[in-house]
Amino acid sequence: MSSSTRVMLIPDGLDGERVDAAVARMLGLSRTRIAGLVEQGQVLLDGKPAGKSDRVRAHSMLEVELEPERPAAEVAPQTVADLKIVYDDDDIVVIDKPVGVAAHPSVGWAGPTVLGHLAGAGFRITTSGVPERKGIVQRLDVGTSGLMVVAKSEHAYTMLKRAFRSRTVDKTYHTLVQGHPDPFHGTIDAPIGRHPSADYKMAIMDGGRHSITHYTTLEAFVGATLLEVTLETGRTHQIRVHMAAIRHPCVGDPMYGANPVLAQRLGLDRQWLHAVRLGFTHPRTQEYVSFDSDYPADLAHALELVRTG
Repeated sequence: MSSSTRVMLIPDGLDGERVDAAVARMLGLSRTRIAGLVEQGQVLLDGKPAGKSDRVRAHSMLEVELEPERPAAEVAPQTVADLKIVYDDDDIVVIDKPVGVAAHPSVGWAGPTVLGHLAGAGFRITTSGVPERKGIVQRLDVGTSGLMVVAKSEHAYTMLKRAFRSRTVDKTYHTLVQGHPDPFHGTIDAPIGRHPSADYKMAIMDGGRHSITHYTTLEAFVGATLLEVTLETGRTHQIRVHMAAIRHPCVGDPMYGANPVLAQRLGLDRQWLHAVRLGFTHPRTQEYVSFDSDYPADLAHALELVRTG
């Protein structure tokens, strides 16, 4: 099911209304659904992500990315052997997600999830968020491993969603890409949207959502480069799409143009992409906390093969 974007000008009669109320009235949708879209950054006011309590002005432009409503998926308790709890307190739990695990249940995914593991392990998660995504404030692709934070309290959920929306969370990834990016350090600023002919993919496109990726070279090899990547935004498949856009796709990512022969030689059946570091202001203590993750075995093995030629 594909999403659609509605672009509207605020009429005079809604001048001064809250964003969630104005969008709900203009589209005939519930304020609860609109609040969920706002939290996910799918409502733009004059080109910038809106907060649900922001006030609109007459003749301002609203852009709303709508996805068809889907039936809520049950969170089935199912622990995952390789999922590690890095940190845990009354407000948050930081996990090190292995490959092959989704953040939350979704239509068409029957595999393990982070929320399923936490439920099976006895964690109590906030009721905030849509039913199948309770406590989820960020997501990693099924094929991407590394650090994620999940909110356990409603206060933490509110504060962390705000932090991710305002781009104050430090998200650092390492990725092995094909070839050698030139320059060795750079910034990719290109809008990302749903691929027009392949609903499961994303693409650089006019009208896409503002997306910024910074990269720097850590180590160069024959035919491949290890990069450290930091994100200003958090779009679906952002690193994979941006690396492919500069013609240096993530090794092991044929969906975005990587060489499958190289992936096979390195023993990879997923993209070489790992969330190595996550830092943010703790929602309760207001102290800055930071967490690190080592490469999992499959990525470490592939990197060693590249190093040794």
